[in-house]
Amino acid sequence: MTGRRQNERVPLHSDRRSPHLRETDWGGDDVGTVSDLVRAYLVQTESEKRKHGLRQTSVSGAALPERYEREVRDPRTAYAGCTTFLAEFDDRPAGVVIVRTHGGVSEITRLWADPELRGRGIGSALLDAALSRTRDAVRLSVWEWRTAAIRLYESRGFERVASWDDRPGLVCMLRSSRSDRLAR
Repeated sequence: MTGRRQNERVPLHSDRRSPHLRETDWGGDDVGTVSDLVRAYLVQTESEKRKHGLRQTSVSGAALPERYEREVRDPRTAYAGCTTFLAEFDDRPAGVVIVRTHGGVSEITRLWADPELRGRGIGSALLDAALSRTRDAVRLSVWEWRTAAIRLYESRGFERVASWDDRPGLVCMLRSSRSDRLAR
C-alpha cells in the first residue's frame, strides 16, 4: 500500500506530469501549431459570444471574422515582435500564450489551453512563462463568463481596472510592474 486507503478514489487530474513549454521559434511546425491553437481559441470565443448574446451570426469551425482569419492565416506576421510560448502535453500541442510589449506595458493578447487538457496546469504554466519575461506592467482582457481564467489571473496579482475596450462583457485586468509591486 502506498499511503492511500485501499478504496480511496484518485481525482481524475491527479496526473503529476507537467506541460512542456518552449518559446516559439517559428520554424518547423510552429507556424501551423500556433495557427491551429489560435483558431481553436477564436472559434470557441465566437461560439461563447453567440451563447451570451454578443454575436448574431453563425461561425463554423472554418469561418471567423476577417480580422481573426488574418491571425490564423499568418501568425508569424500577426505576432511579429511578440513573445510566444507553446505548451505540449503528452507530446501534443496543448496551449499557447502571446505577449506583445509596447511603451512599457505588456499585453497578453492570447492565452489558450486545449479544453480536453484543462486542469493539468497548462494555463498556469503558460501565464507564468509569459510573466517571467517582463518587468513591465501587464494587461489583458477576458470575457466575464470565463471565471476560472479570471481566478487564475487574480492569483497572479492581476486586478480589475476600468475598461480600455468598449465591448460589453469584457473584463480588463492589470498587473503592476515588478518595481511597483516591490514598492508596496
